[in-house]
Amino acid sequence: MNKSFWKAGHPATLFAAFLYFDFSFMVWYILGPLAVQIANDLHLSAQQRGLMVATPILAGALLRFVMGIMVDRLSPKTAGIIGQLIVIATLSVAWLVGIHSLEQALLLGVFLGVAGSAFAVSLPLASQWYPPEHQGTAMGIAGAGNSGTVFAALLAPSLAIAFGWQNVFGFAIIPLSIAFIVFALFAKNAPQRPAAKKMADYAKVLGDKDAWWFMFFYSVTFGGFVGLAGALPGYFHDQYGLDPKMAGYYTAACVFAGSLMRPLGGAIADRIGGIRTLLVVYTIASVLIAMVGFNLPQAYVALALFVGAMLALGSGNGAMFQLVPQRFRKEIGVMTGLIGMAGGIGGFLLAAGLGLVKQQTGNYQLGLWLFASLGVLAWIGLGGVKTRWRTTWGSAAVTAARI
Repeated sequence: MNKSFWKAGHPATLFAAFLYFDFSFMVWYILGPLAVQIANDLHLSAQQRGLMVATPILAGALLRFVMGIMVDRLSPKTAGIIGQLIVIATLSVAWLVGIHSLEQALLLGVFLGVAGSAFAVSLPLASQWYPPEHQGTAMGIAGAGNSGTVFAALLAPSLAIAFGWQNVFGFAIIPLSIAFIVFALFAKNAPQRPAAKKMADYAKVLGDKDAWWFMFFYSVTFGGFVGLAGALPGYFHDQYGLDPKMAGYYTAACVFAGSLMRPLGGAIADRIGGIRTLLVVYTIASVLIAMVGFNLPQAYVALALFVGAMLALGSGNGAMFQLVPQRFRKEIGVMTGLIGMAGGIGGFLLAAGLGLVKQQTGNYQLGLWLFASLGVLAWIGLGGVKTRWRTTWGSAAVTAARI
């Protein structure tokens, strides 16, 4: 990362966007590491547990589109402040009133989806400050906030054992409040923000076939990352008999790998091109996930393969958002919302689907193989559009970025 990058934009805003995204993702994901303990206390089946974990993912996916509109109409900073206040209030109620049934857990998950919509705030906020040749790096740093899942996976199970899982919601308010203060004080909207779109413009974007391609590609990379992050605590507990704390450590290793690679994936895409990066990503992730599907007898072997797959998927998340601002520079707010929504829906289907497969078949094999197959389809689809992209909006005559 050279000096020109730090001079090209607004580092304070980039840091504030990262911190906001980081702790928002921590609370968005918090039901995943607590799933085994909550399921035991509320007497939930594997399918119900999977639905509980997947509900914040789906809610966050749908709310990203709503947040994208707010970003466009109000501003990234204003939308972010509103979202943070809602999440802090939600956690306060969950902590003080408590969660006593599956229905209440699902309702909590819906409101935690607001935290997941932080994606539609932090990425446009960072992107609008940086020129095309630095988009991958800037979006990768802001998007590395999905590392908040690591904190949840590492800390939530241990805190739940020591203080009870309901009190974990109270502890989560502390870092979220710190992030709120930093965001309010240091984040600034870019002076050259695109003009607000009319509602008809949103429908017009959906009429562009490239928008649907990006949504599908991201549903595999980010959907795979967040879906596995939510499902892995239960997977390691069910498949290998790990206790919630150890399952959380195993999951933390996986999500840390994926989070670490997001900014690196963006930087790699800046250097060699987003398309080439994604082709490698889909290849590696599909092969490794398919291998895990063979019900390996040793937990540490499955862990190593999941870590490798998450490294690839994290790189893909960064590479995706090296490409999106090149194609949809003027529509970055709405496209971030749409693509983020697609990624969240992919994560919901994966997390809920793995729980359903486990309930119906007794293991996770079919679910993992289906996900690996989606990676193959994404590879084929990207191979089909790469020539057109590189000769139209991604040509050297149009952008200084490598596509």
